[in-house]
Amino acid sequence: MPRILAFLLLLSSLTGCSLLPEVIDETKNWSASKLYYSAKESLADANYTEAVKMFERLEARYPYGAYAQQSQLEVAYAYYKDSEPASAIAACERFIKLHPNHPNADYAYYLKGLANFVEDTTLLAKFSDQDMSERDPKSAREAFEAFKELATRFPQSKYTADAVGRMQYLVNNLAQHEVRVARYYYKRGAYVAAAARGKYALENYQQSPALEEGLAIMAKSYDKLNLPDLRDDALRVLKLNFPKSPYVAGDGPVQEKPWWKLW
Repeated sequence: MPRILAFLLLLSSLTGCSLLPEVIDETKNWSASKLYYSAKESLADANYTEAVKMFERLEARYPYGAYAQQSQLEVAYAYYKDSEPASAIAACERFIKLHPNHPNADYAYYLKGLANFVEDTTLLAKFSDQDMSERDPKSAREAFEAFKELATRFPQSKYTADAVGRMQYLVNNLAQHEVRVARYYYKRGAYVAAAARGKYALENYQQSPALEEGLAIMAKSYDKLNLPDLRDDALRVLKLNFPKSPYVAGDGPVQEKPWWKLW
């Protein structure tokens, strides 16, 4: 009986194996150029998952040469288009590290900035109801740094003008974040923290419209802390940069009324 059972199990195993389809890789003997252009076709057809697979397969089989280098950059773009910003950023960073002097290095910085930019705006939409003091603007800062690196290293790049425009948006966004956090602290009586966040915005995001309120928060916080010299310094800077600001009235203290309009 045991022999019969063993025979039946063996027969079943052999039968099962014969029913499994053999996996055939049709790209096994493809050249680097064929893999590359096939991946490009998938990219053009918005089949980003397949494009990533083909670009990575190309680099694995042909790790040296122009096609492999270009694939490393193309895969970053495929991830970006496939709404995978973290993977796109990692791919851009890898390309920059491996090929810092590549003719397309400017595009790698630009794409890294775009991926961080998209990630930041996505998070902003996702956590629009989150308290601003709890939100980390890490992606916005990293997008700014990538665009800044592009503009500094490649001022003549065709991507620089757009990057500079996005940098200005990011500066305003980051400044607004700091000012909102400062406002949050001020409303809760944390005047030292409120003044510190306003000062940080002033030092790091100059020429942003959000600084008008930031300076006013600094002045009000210093006033609450009984630091008249620092309060007057903040007011002086506020009046110099925003002479028509509703937050100041003649030589007097910061007005209260506009604050209640904002809050």
